Parts: sequence; C-alpha cells; structure tokens
Amino acid sequence: MSTPETGSDGAGTPEEPRLPPHRIEPARSNRSRCKQCRRKIEKGSLRLGVRIEGPFGEGFLWYHLRCGARRHLESVESAYEARAWEEGVEVPPIEELRSLALQADEERRDRKTAPYVEVAPSGRSHCKLCGEKIAKGGPRLIMLRQVEFYGQTRAGPVNIHPACAATEMEREDSLVEAGDLAEKLRAHSAGVPPEVVERALAEIEGA
Repeated sequence: MSTPETGSDGAGTPEEPRLPPHRIEPARSNRSRCKQCRRKIEKGSLRLGVRIEGPFGEGFLWYHLRCGARRHLESVESAYEARAWEEGVEVPPIEELRSLALQADEERRDRKTAPYVEVAPSGRSHCKLCGEKIAKGGPRLIMLRQVEFYGQTRAGPVNIHPACAATEMEREDSLVEAGDLAEKLRAHSAGVPPEVVERALAEIEGA
C-alpha cells in the first residue's frame, strides 16, 4: 500500500519543491532591480538569481549577471557548474565573468579612502557646499557625508573647495573631523603631486 507524502510537520501535506540555489535567465520584465548596482534590470537582459528564504517563503535576489560576477563570483560559478539556465539561453563564457571579478578586485584595492585631494579634471564639477564651480586643474577635496540610500544610512563622497572645508566639517552630516584632516589628506592622496596637496592645505588654513 502506498503512503501519502508528508511534509516537515508530519501532517500529511506534500512538501513544495524548493527553488534552485541559483538561476540565470533573461529578465521577464523591467521591474526587478539589481541588488548590487540598484539599477533596473531591463527586460531580456541576463540576470542572476540567488535563492533566499524570507517570511513568505523562498525567492531570489536578482543581479545583473555581470554585476553578480563582479561581487559574487562564487554564486556565478556555482550557477555555471549547475547549468542553471534553460535550454536556448546564451550565456557569456565563464572566463569573461572571472575577468570582470578580477578587475573589480583590483579596483577595490586601488580605491582611495576619503578624505583626499585630487586634481579637478574639468571645470564642470561644483562644490557641494557653496555651489560654485571648481576650477579645472585646481585641487578639490573629496569629503564624506552621511547620505540616505534606499532606506539605509551610508557614507557618500562629495566634492568640496579646499576653502570650504572648515564650514563643511561643521555640518551635522559631515563624517570628517578637523583634528587629523591634514594628516589624512597627505596619507590618502597617493598619486597626486605633493604641491597640489600642499596648495589644498594652504587654502584650507587660509580660509
């Protein structure tokens, strides 16, 4: 005699099949957003789904496939190993995605830590404090403020005239303190000509 399938509670209800750990598919609409870059995933573009369990059951966190590779290569490799896509879906070579991950690692290593000084590459950027343009070739400071991003508080970089630094640090949302500013600017401004850093410090002190 056959016996009924039982669920985890033993009550005789069949268990629902679980979602696969990963899925690669063309986006079915443009309503989903990439959890890495926060941009929409356009309909038809390849996306990576990573299974999660929430209060209403299982689902997927969605990423652009290339965003997923840059941040979560292990999930992409697992999806490729399981061939987690339907027949007929064309996916890029895994070597291409591994190259993206390597590039992202190098970018993270090279990323500067704010606050730092840089040479303004054009005359189009504006000081986030006074609103005036920052002259091309002159020093500009990259400072940090608290910003709200999708309901989360994060540290966001802002462009500042050196002469506006003291007033910027008086803001309640400023994450840079005056006490060790000069030390940090010298330490964090690797690759910037020393005379540009010293010019910025002189403008800060002379403001």
